[in-house]
Amino acid sequence: MHYNGSIWDTKTVPGAPDGFGDLWCASTNDVFAVCGNHIMHYDGTAWSPMSNGVLWSLRGTWGSSSGDVFAVGLKGTILHNHGSSWGAMPSGVSSNLYGVWGSSSNNVFAVGDGGVVLRYNGSVWSAVDAGTTAPLRGVWGSSATDAFAVGDYGTIRHYDGSSWNTMSSGTERRLTAIWGRSSTDVYAVGEASTVLHYDGAGWNAMNVGLGSGLYPYCIWGSPDGQVFAAGYDGVILRYDGTHWNLMNSGTTNSLNGIWGTWSDNVFAVSNTAEILHYDGKHWNTRTMSVPGNSELRAIWGSSDNDVHVVGEYGIIIHGTRE
Repeated sequence: MHYNGSIWDTKTVPGAPDGFGDLWCASTNDVFAVCGNHIMHYDGTAWSPMSNGVLWSLRGTWGSSSGDVFAVGLKGTILHNHGSSWGAMPSGVSSNLYGVWGSSSNNVFAVGDGGVVLRYNGSVWSAVDAGTTAPLRGVWGSSATDAFAVGDYGTIRHYDGSSWNTMSSGTERRLTAIWGRSSTDVYAVGEASTVLHYDGAGWNAMNVGLGSGLYPYCIWGSPDGQVFAAGYDGVILRYDGTHWNLMNSGTTNSLNGIWGTWSDNVFAVSNTAEILHYDGKHWNTRTMSVPGNSELRAIWGSSDNDVHVVGEYGIIIHGTRE
């Protein structure tokens, strides 16, 4: 799906597999999506499959520029695109990899099962000791000397530029996503209504006021200081800098992705082909006409008039301003 400020439209990607795993964008005409064991590229006009020569499912992608894109996946798969083609990189591991993030083209981290953390220095990938065997689900950082990895059993590891160190999360719950505004304003979410905040000194649990019924899958924050978390049963929470408040999303379907440009222009996507939009007052829902009522998995945009949504069965929906 793609939205550019006016309407959504649907495109089916020729040759795409059943579902997309992640998406990264260098610009509005240079977008990469990983789906199953395929990589799709959008050049501003059309999507097309890119040859990558691997058999395993890809789970995450990140890049420092259009000529420097990484994709990671099952069985230790790491691919690198130099701008013209994809090639496999030796990872040295067979563990499933779920997330990738870097501060530059020569400082990239990949995380996955068994507490695996790999670092790319611009030449080779090397395993580093993160001090855990717990599966790591996500990685995010503010700089080359400030990165975080989160995962099962409340695991949080912090990289200070030289080593990964254990951080006390105060929970044993699975952490599914991490996002931050700066090195002293970082949020992690997970099962059983877990929302954690890092203020530069330590992680603290935040009271969301919903008992243990919420399972946030995703989190995003706006430039004006508000934070949105969404997940199971259509729950959306908004943090105004003081309190988390339950919002009326208008759906009971699980929400898989959330993204926006400002606190009054936020989008969320569901597992039943719904796109939700928040205008600062209300969430409004539109159910897209897609094959099999396909699950929408992720949303990302470069601006409020260039938004892309990807989902199962190779569905891409794109909106154009008229």
